[in-house]
Formats: sequence, structure tokens, C-alpha cells
Amino acid sequence: MSSITLNLKNVTADLKEGTRLVAISKYHPAESIQEAYDAGQRIFGESHVQELMAKQQTLPADIEWHFIGHLQTNKVKYIAPFISLIHAVDTPKLLRELNKQGEKNERVLHCLLELHIATEETKYGFSPEELTAYLETDEWTTLKYVSIDGLMCMATNTEDEEQIRSEFRRAKSIYDDVRARFFATQPSFCELSMGMSHDYPIAMEEGSTLIRVGSKIFGERVYDAQDNS
Repeated sequence: MSSITLNLKNVTADLKEGTRLVAISKYHPAESIQEAYDAGQRIFGESHVQELMAKQQTLPADIEWHFIGHLQTNKVKYIAPFISLIHAVDTPKLLRELNKQGEKNERVLHCLLELHIATEETKYGFSPEELTAYLETDEWTTLKYVSIDGLMCMATNTEDEEQIRSEFRRAKSIYDDVRARFFATQPSFCELSMGMSHDYPIAMEEGSTLIRVGSKIFGERVYDAQDNS
């Protein structure tokens, strides 16, 4: 059994009921993704549009591709024909572009709104106050080719597990409140994407439905200096 297959088996064995694994495959070759696919994994996450397009064209057609990085509005058109879920929608402008490209492709684009709860100012996303304010505008209800399926967040990059747990717990509380206030009649609003290789066990305990795990499956990435996504 190869290291990828063994790693994948170990991570999936940890999954709690109601939690799905997004295998983060960015910067890893198609051969590694194929190996994970052959071991049973079907959901993969990428954060670079050009890299994602190349992989999507060569790998099995039943892969469910998730876009997990910061997405520029001018790149939406390239992934709109096939993307399954966009995790990190961080502005109303991006939502409007998703709607535009969804209409062009005659398909509803599914997405998560990114919630900024970490202490780092460098992370993208709506603050809790901005999120509520936007949803109260009702603009999102007019976007017929967009389905908001939940929220996504990242915890602060710290070794302090209590801080991580506190942030995930806060995110789950905000998710529950938003679902009750704005999406009570929409069962599709059911996803809370939080937790990565270093903190996914805590995220699952606090209610995550999607964990994003890369290095624990594929090993450390070979980073590309040209990050244009």
C-alpha cells in the first residue's frame, strides 16, 4: 500500500458521521490525485484556476472539484462549466459574477460564504457583522444561478488548541444563526467547511461538515511561485 493510499485510509478512518473529506490536491501532480481516486476518494480541492483546468481535463470525469482558494472575478468563467463547489466567496461582487457565469453556462453554481473569524488580518472573508449586513440586503435572493450552501472559515494559525476550538465554535454558532434567520426554508444550506490538516479533529468536534486536508494525505507541497489565482 502506497503512502498516499495509507494516508488517505488513516484520514477517512477519523471522519465523524456527517463530515466529508475534501482532499486538497493543489501543487500535487495528476498521478497523485489518480492514486487517491483509485483508493476511493472523489472530492478534491484546488486553488489555482489554470492548474485546476489542466487536471480536470485529464482526470476521471466523476471527480467532484472544489475551489478552495481566493477566486478572482475574472477567472470565474474558466471553472463555471464544471466546478462543484466554491468554498471561499468573500464579496458580493464575486457572488454577482458567479450568477452571471452560471447563467451563461445554464447551471447553478454552488458556493460557501467565507467567514473571517481568525485574528490574522491577511485572511479574506466577511466579518460576522458584514455577513449579517449583506444577507439582510436580500440581494443574494435575486441571484438565480447561485446557491449559497453554507459557510467556510479558517482558524488562526496557532498552536493554541483552545483558541482554535473557540473560533470554530463561534463559526458554528454564526452558521446556526444564519441558517435559522435566512435559510430556514432552504435545505441546501447545510455545509460548514472548516478544518485543515493540523486542526481538522477539532473542527469535526465543533460541527464541520467538510474538512480540507492536503499534506496529511499527499505530503508537503512543492510551491509554485507564480500564484495567479
